[in-house]
Amino acid sequence: MQHIIVYVFKSVTFFKIHNLWFVIKNFPMKKISIVFIGISLLFNVSCDKKVVSGKEEKNGAQLVSNTYKKPVFLNDMRIEKIKGITDTLQQLFNQHASEKNIPGIAYGIVVDDTLVLSSTIGVSNIDSNTPVQSNTAFRIASMTKSFTAMAILKLRDEGLLSLTDPVMKYIPELEKLNYLTSDSPVINIENLLTMTAGFPEDNPWGDRQLAMSNEDFMTLMANGLSISKVPSYQYEYSNTGYAMLGYIITQVSGQSYQDYITKNILHPLDMHHTFWEYDKVPKVQLANGYRWEDEQWKPEPILHDGAYGAMGGLITSIDDFSKYVSFHLSAWPARSDKEKEPLKRSSVREMHTPKYNFLNSWNKDWNNEPCASMIGYGYGLGIAMDCKRITRVSHGGALPGFGSNFAFFPKYGIGLMAFGNLTYTRPIPYDKIEKMIFETLEVKKRSLPVSDILKQRKKEITKLIKDEEVRLDSVIFAENFFLDKSKEKRIKEIKDILNKAGTFKKVLEISPRNQLRGSFKIQCENGDIRIFFTLTPEKIPLVQKLNLSFKASTSR
Repeated sequence: MQHIIVYVFKSVTFFKIHNLWFVIKNFPMKKISIVFIGISLLFNVSCDKKVVSGKEEKNGAQLVSNTYKKPVFLNDMRIEKIKGITDTLQQLFNQHASEKNIPGIAYGIVVDDTLVLSSTIGVSNIDSNTPVQSNTAFRIASMTKSFTAMAILKLRDEGLLSLTDPVMKYIPELEKLNYLTSDSPVINIENLLTMTAGFPEDNPWGDRQLAMSNEDFMTLMANGLSISKVPSYQYEYSNTGYAMLGYIITQVSGQSYQDYITKNILHPLDMHHTFWEYDKVPKVQLANGYRWEDEQWKPEPILHDGAYGAMGGLITSIDDFSKYVSFHLSAWPARSDKEKEPLKRSSVREMHTPKYNFLNSWNKDWNNEPCASMIGYGYGLGIAMDCKRITRVSHGGALPGFGSNFAFFPKYGIGLMAFGNLTYTRPIPYDKIEKMIFETLEVKKRSLPVSDILKQRKKEITKLIKDEEVRLDSVIFAENFFLDKSKEKRIKEIKDILNKAGTFKKVLEISPRNQLRGSFKIQCENGDIRIFFTLTPEKIPLVQKLNLSFKASTSR
């Protein structure tokens, strides 16, 4: 009977009522009462608590600060500046298409929730000489992966799965998988999302599996897979892992992953002209794929959708895809606004968080100068922060006949995208466009407003050191402050700095690093006093660290 109750629990938790009814109708009548007792108890439990990420969480709204101020754009001219480079961008893409032999490109730039600039180059069909338009549908290949990852997180948020679930829970055939070592962690869903399952890189083999049937996919699983790395510790790109995620979505949702993503992600984003199967696309809108060979373009047959579509099957246009980019941008910054479908902001930001970072020491910036970056893979997206501290979230896509790219910069609220119809090509000249945006246009990121407590402590610190007596007897200092360095020692150091600086002229605005840490300058007769302080995590934050330094004026 225990196994009956367990099954009922799963049915209730996962809302698979049809499975529950199947259990009930197939058990003898004398056991039905026991089943219904289990149902009653479990529904009572489910009314009191909800399961999120495999953990129980009590119902009820969490307490939220009423003083937090979200980062904002100051003197925002992003849209005007980007619209001003329309002609320059067109020239760049024309040149790029010519150099790379790309028959046609569609591209666009999103600022926040608006497609502010879009254009096209070349043709979508060489035989008919059909020009590319903003509604021309290109296969975006591996850019599909982030949609699959978003679907997994949506199911996670609904309590239908956990990222720590072993994959073999949904694909039992993997129980026969041979790991490299006896101490290898069991592959879980997060491993598939982050490309850390240990499966070998499978480009371009995986690309050709797009149309594989579900039956053949399960045969592939049953026949066994090879592993190239120990799971959970190393990244290696795997299309097969994302095909597994598609299968898991189907198993958990009770519908094909294509239908689940269409109904729960595409349609809520008003992406009604995005497709899985190419023969569903209006012929005049479909971009044909080509490869460049023997100094000429040769047609590449478009692959049908199938079991591997979760890794690269989507077909979309710049008009439609811009809505998806806008949704990713809308997750930033963290704030207390009303949530929007299809996924809560904190979960979208999870997608943008890199796992298993490594140093790209050979990276170069848009001027071809050395600029190391930290790079990692999140959930269906790659993330990099370079030496300029610019964070870029991005993904490319490549299948026979097509190449695509998109990137967005969360702190700047800007997204770039381009689709092309040439095999394994990058249709966007990233370096040149980023140089224009960040160097030529000098687009600025959001600024964090100063919290009220930082303003208050800054004022109090300034008052304490302005007095020639340098009084440090205020209650604003935390209990560790004079234990870390004696009051006498601190007073002497501050007085030495004040003697060098001379008369105070102007106290500048504080530059916050977060809600409880910041720095500011005091312009003085002989130079600047630089002050940095950190507050404690107590309910009423006190000064736990205070550093003063002096930089003499170079004009003297």
